Amino acid sequence: MELLKVENLTFTYPKQNPDAAEPEPTLQNVSFQVQEGAFVVVCGESGCGKTTLLKLLKRELAPAGERSGNIWFHGVEQAALTEREAACEIGFVLQNPENQTVTDKVWHELAFGLENMGVPTPVIRRRVAEMACFFGIDDWFRKKTTELSGGQKQLLNLAAVMVMQPKLLILDEPTSQLDPIAASDFINTLRKINKELGLTIIMTEHRLEDVFPVADQALIMDQGRVLLMESPRQAGKDLKKLNSDHKMLVGMPSALRIYHGLDVEEEECPLTVRDGRMFLEKNYRNEIRHFERKNETVSEDAPFVMRMKDICFRYAKDLPDVLDGVALSVRQGEIISLLGGNGAGKTTLLKIISGTCKPYRGKIEVFGKRLQKYSGKELYVNKLAFLPQNPQTVFLKMTVREDYAEVRRTMGYSKEQMAQKTEEIAATLHIEHLLDRHPYDLSGGEQQKAAIGKILLLQPKLLLLDEPTKGIDAWSKRQLGMLLKQLKQQGITIIMVTHDVEFAAEVSDRCGLFFDHEITSLDVPEEFFCNNNYYTTAANRISRKAFDNTITCEEVIALCRQNGKKTDTSVQMQERR
Repeated sequence: MELLKVENLTFTYPKQNPDAAEPEPTLQNVSFQVQEGAFVVVCGESGCGKTTLLKLLKRELAPAGERSGNIWFHGVEQAALTEREAACEIGFVLQNPENQTVTDKVWHELAFGLENMGVPTPVIRRRVAEMACFFGIDDWFRKKTTELSGGQKQLLNLAAVMVMQPKLLILDEPTSQLDPIAASDFINTLRKINKELGLTIIMTEHRLEDVFPVADQALIMDQGRVLLMESPRQAGKDLKKLNSDHKMLVGMPSALRIYHGLDVEEEECPLTVRDGRMFLEKNYRNEIRHFERKNETVSEDAPFVMRMKDICFRYAKDLPDVLDGVALSVRQGEIISLLGGNGAGKTTLLKIISGTCKPYRGKIEVFGKRLQKYSGKELYVNKLAFLPQNPQTVFLKMTVREDYAEVRRTMGYSKEQMAQKTEEIAATLHIEHLLDRHPYDLSGGEQQKAAIGKILLLQPKLLLLDEPTKGIDAWSKRQLGMLLKQLKQQGITIIMVTHDVEFAAEVSDRCGLFFDHEITSLDVPEEFFCNNNYYTTAANRISRKAFDNTITCEEVIALCRQNGKKTDTSVQMQERR
């Protein structure tokens, strides 16, 4: 039975700057149907219209702008839905859990929507108790919402929506701020809801590794249009047939990327780690097991840019330590990635380095000078820059271009220099079309790229990045990775906190795991990822039985080609070697 129907939906945001050209439509003639009980994943590049589409499906969240086309829910046109139907039967979980939490206690949050709908108290108590048990949150049922980790907050938001008993659940990149384990748990919870309760789910996601295999349909968008809508396995196969260089190909699950990279069209398209392992075992030899990678580690003679020792920090005297005896030394030109669970203290560590928070114990030096010895803006002019986790906090003006112009005061640029540098950064990040738009009208990924651009205009020698790939599509991540490597070649040092293990594996010189208030290990990517089960890449999970040290899809593909297919003759093997 058809639950949702979208027909010829076109949407254009209003023009922000009177002098700017007329804006292009964000959505163009979008049409699709969703059957009751389906699990649909919507994917595409940052800025292709995914978030706009989802918000238009929820009447109360629809953005201002010019719209045409129709949306039907259960055969009723959206505008004709009653307020109760629109509020209760279509649930929406936002990308940032902080933006959806409105009360002080967990149980208050669960009851909030029902109370607003005038549901009787006994019914509220029963529904809240049932949802708390279903989601396993009864252990922190009476906690303050401020005490929850990022994963717990997102799970609470989901439970608070589910207690309303919606018929359609919409989620906008719900795992973008979760660590790999929490993200996997969250996707498994959605799968359980879909299978056991029969709830229809539509969600956008850039991290497709876990969600693509469990979805019934994949809706792939391209520049505001629907490119494909079919089963994930078929969509993955047909996408390359449509365009062998399509940017979304690098965002597919690792098993699918390896399959495409080896051009084995006659084989069934693999989606999961298990599928990928079976694909390699069936088709490729593994006499050559070790991947020879170039050693690009920073010389031990390079000067230290930042050193800290025995750093301890807590947010209040009566609270436990967030950091306890943390030690870290970083040399010039290094890219360091710190991984770990939500709430482990990674962001706090970046705030300590940037001088935003002051430790109560320990020593920290930046560029050979004690941090407390810096005065005024000395540390932040051509020395250190910090990209926070929420990119919206970077923007203060009505357009991205005006925001960039604010950097001129700090750096002392002339108008001509400022204009030139703005265009250079915009071209590097491929955001020229965003310069005259309001920062808050951009998608999460577009905001992230625009915020990175503003930080780079400060020309820092030490760059602190807190979740720089959050909300960014895979192709843009690749461009960002290339940019970070270029900055490294210029002698710029980068310390990055991330949940994106694939990105960390590709760009880092060293990776560390944050656990129990300190950095428990710090090693080169090969050693770090090959010895982990959970904090590792999907490519490593797929290939670790066949090969010894492959951690990226490109490395797996390279070794498969070196070894050759199992059907190859020994002569062909010799030619390949």
